[in-house]
Amino acid sequence: MAESTYTSGSINFTGLGNGTDFNALIDGFIDVERTRVTRLEKWRKTWEIKNDQFQELNTQLLSLKTTLEGMNSMNEFMTKGVSSSNTNLLSATADANALESTHSVIINQLATNDILITTSGASSLTSSLTSTATSFSFSYGGKQVTIDDIPAGTTLQNFVYLINNHADSRGLIQASTIFDGTTYHLQLAGKELGADNQLSITDAGGLAFGSGYTETQNAQNAQIRVDGFPLSGTGWIERDSNTVDDVISGITLNLKEADPNSVISLAVTTNTKDIADKVTAFVDAVNVIRARIIALTKVDEEGEGSVLTGNYGIDIVSQNLKNITAEMGQGFTSWNEDTLSGDKFAALSQLGILTDADQGSPTNGLLIIDYEKLEAALEEDPTAVAELFALEPTGVSHTTDFTFTSLIDGTTMPGVYDVQVVSDGTKIVSATINGEEASISGWEITAKTGDAKGMAVRLNNTAAGSHGGTVAVKTGKATEMINELKELTKPYNKFTYEGGPLAVLQNNYDDIMDSIDDKIAYEETRIEKLERNMRLKYARLDALLGQYQLQQGQLEAALAQLE
Repeated sequence: MAESTYTSGSINFTGLGNGTDFNALIDGFIDVERTRVTRLEKWRKTWEIKNDQFQELNTQLLSLKTTLEGMNSMNEFMTKGVSSSNTNLLSATADANALESTHSVIINQLATNDILITTSGASSLTSSLTSTATSFSFSYGGKQVTIDDIPAGTTLQNFVYLINNHADSRGLIQASTIFDGTTYHLQLAGKELGADNQLSITDAGGLAFGSGYTETQNAQNAQIRVDGFPLSGTGWIERDSNTVDDVISGITLNLKEADPNSVISLAVTTNTKDIADKVTAFVDAVNVIRARIIALTKVDEEGEGSVLTGNYGIDIVSQNLKNITAEMGQGFTSWNEDTLSGDKFAALSQLGILTDADQGSPTNGLLIIDYEKLEAALEEDPTAVAELFALEPTGVSHTTDFTFTSLIDGTTMPGVYDVQVVSDGTKIVSATINGEEASISGWEITAKTGDAKGMAVRLNNTAAGSHGGTVAVKTGKATEMINELKELTKPYNKFTYEGGPLAVLQNNYDDIMDSIDDKIAYEETRIEKLERNMRLKYARLDALLGQYQLQQGQLEAALAQLE
């Protein structure tokens, strides 16, 4: 071996030993030792990959929740349209509560605001309105307002600015100017429509216009007749706005122009295509999660599983979401043809939404829609279809003995509840909801505990005796799934050790990876120490062999001289 020097840290191999490459020998030995570290690193990587997949799935679950939050109310899910026979006079919109129907509307007059304009004017916007400090008072809608400390020299333009920005007047009236070609006039307009919002100048102070104002528009209410009511000659329905949303249930009228001689027809229809599109959007959003879970847990033809095959956290997510799409809606009951009670559609399968069970199908395991069945359902009862998806928590009673009074959103859980009440004819003697004692107040009872907590029910049949029946809190699939997604994606709480299944597993896996990191660190330290000791050991051996090599050379040289 050629003479050379190998260096590892402060330890050198001179190469003067017996020619052995100690560096290569040590490196080889260390490489063998490092296989334990490599195995640990690979092991850690598997947990890291699982955690990454959990994180991605959790992100997709939150995305699904966001999508569903855009369709978890009847107004979001169910679109109704209103056509008007004269859109120049009247337009209208409808929400989910509007019935498919026709209506007639006559507009006698529009709601207006009060407008005053000065009879005199100023030659320019910069003309001074007062030579001394003064004040200005007006009344609006029965409220008296005085603006003090209007400085001397205030111009018309400054006065407009002052009115529009003063804390006492800016929310009530609007000031502006009208130029008639030669003169600028001050205009004051009430901000609210309706007959009650009259504007009058009570004290113009020392301003140039004085009390010379002309009312160019009087504040008045809108006057309409709907479906022939009130009868002709008996008055009008009056509102202090041209947007009227409290006359016809679910319909907002937008009054544009008055014409007492015109009868305007409105027709309310349901946009079933839009509902079908929402159903498709719901199914597509759910299928994104299903496809993701299928990819994470599939087993190939050789029986080799994927990264999360058999993982119980994934199984929980998968099964809980499947249950929601497979089971009846919370609080929904099957339709009873004999009593004409219950829900026309209580399960997605009734709408043609099923899981594709065909093993050879590309959509195997995903939700599929039978659109013919869905179309038939929409034709039969579009509201019932929309309710199954988007009904907000709603209480119903299944017996005339009880009236569902109220619930606490977020506290009272969806479901069907058994109610038992005993009355002595003058008061409620005892009451239970799902077997648990309820509080009593007059003829009303309220659940104190359990899933029904906060639910209030009124007893209609107060006759002495026992009265029993069921009430329900219904909620659509979108809300049901949103509630489940909130639980599934709940972050891990290190103090209560609670969280969604993915968060809990991620925390456990983090602990495992931390433990592996500790093992790797221990191995690194051990190997570093081992390598250093070996290099010290073999450095000493190298030096000793070099010394023997030198002595051998010296002896050989001495023997050669003797010869």
